[in-house]
Amino acid sequence: MVCVFYLVLRALDTVEDDTSIPTDEKVPILIAFHRHIYDTDWHYSCGTKEYKILMDQFHHVSAAFLELEKGYQEAIEEITRRMGAGMAKFICQEVETVDDYDEYCHYVAGLVGLGLSKLFLAAGSEVLTPDWEAISNSMGLFLQKTNIIRDYLEDINEIPKSRMFWPREIWGKYADKLEDLKYEENTNKSVQCLNEMVINALMHIEDCLKYMVSLRDPSIFRFCAIPQIMAIGTLALCYNNEQVFRGVVKLRRGLTAKVIDRTKTMADVYGAFYDFSCMLKTKVDKNDPNASKTLNRLEAVQKLCRDAGVLQNRKSYVNDKGQPNSVFIIMVVILLAIVFAYLRAN
Repeated sequence: MVCVFYLVLRALDTVEDDTSIPTDEKVPILIAFHRHIYDTDWHYSCGTKEYKILMDQFHHVSAAFLELEKGYQEAIEEITRRMGAGMAKFICQEVETVDDYDEYCHYVAGLVGLGLSKLFLAAGSEVLTPDWEAISNSMGLFLQKTNIIRDYLEDINEIPKSRMFWPREIWGKYADKLEDLKYEENTNKSVQCLNEMVINALMHIEDCLKYMVSLRDPSIFRFCAIPQIMAIGTLALCYNNEQVFRGVVKLRRGLTAKVIDRTKTMADVYGAFYDFSCMLKTKVDKNDPNASKTLNRLEAVQKLCRDAGVLQNRKSYVNDKGQPNSVFIIMVVILLAIVFAYLRAN
C-alpha cells in the first residue's frame, strides 16, 4: 500500500514538476488527479527518464490501487485530492510569506505525513494521538524544508523556468531577487538568508520528536526516524555554508550508512538530534543577525534530548568511527527509497 501511495504521489508530482506543461493544461490535471487513479485507461505523457515511464505506464499503478482494500483507497484518494488542489494553487501564485511557505510545504509533504499516518492506522500498526494531524504535518514539513534549503541552486537554475520556494518574506531582507543569492559578491547576505531559512526549519523538531516517540511498530519507527535524522544532519551541513549557493551539499555516505545502521530506538533519535544540534551550535556566527534566535532554538532542542534521560549511553553520529552493518543498511535503504525519492523531487 505504501508503494502504491508513493507511486500515485510521484506521478502527481511529475505533473507539477514539468515546467514545459502550460498552466492552463497542468492545473486541471492536478485538480482531477484523484479521479484518474481509478481509471486504468488514463495516462499522461510528461516528465523525463523513469518519471516518463511511470506516466506512460500509469495504468499499472491504477490497477494496483484498485486491488487495495477500500480503507486504503479512500485514504490515498483523499490525500491525492488535497495535494493536487494545493499544487494547483501554487502553480498560479508565488511563495510570498512564511505562511505561504508553510502552506505549500503542507500540500507537497505535510499531507504525505498525514497520509502515512492514516495508512498505518488502517493497517492496525499504529494508533493516532489527539494531535496526530499537527505532528504528522510537521514530520513532512521538516523534511521538505530541508530539501528546499539544500536544493536552492538546482531549483533556481531549473530550465526552462526557475523553481522558487524560498519565501520572499525571508529572502527579501537580503536580496532584490531570489536568484541574486547565488552570486559570489552577495555571499555574506546569502549566508545570512540561508541561516534564517534553517532556523525556520528547526521549529518543527519538537513535533517530530513527539510523533516518533508515539510510534509502536519498530519497522515503521525506523522508516519514519531515519529521514528525520538525515534532515537535521543535512541542516547542520547547510547552516552557515556558502557551498549551498555553489553546488551540492549532502551527508557523506559513511555518515548516512551510520545513521541507517544505528537508528533502532528513540534513544538513538535523541542522541542523533543532540549531536547534530551541537554541531549546528558550533557553526553559529555571533555576527549573524539571527544568532541569538538560533542559539535559543538549538538549546531548546538539546534540552528536549537531555530531558529524555537516554543520552548517557549514546554513540556519537559525528565523531565515532564504528563500522555499520551492511546487510541491515541495504534492507533499510530499500524501505526508505519511497520517502527519499518523493521528497527529493520537491
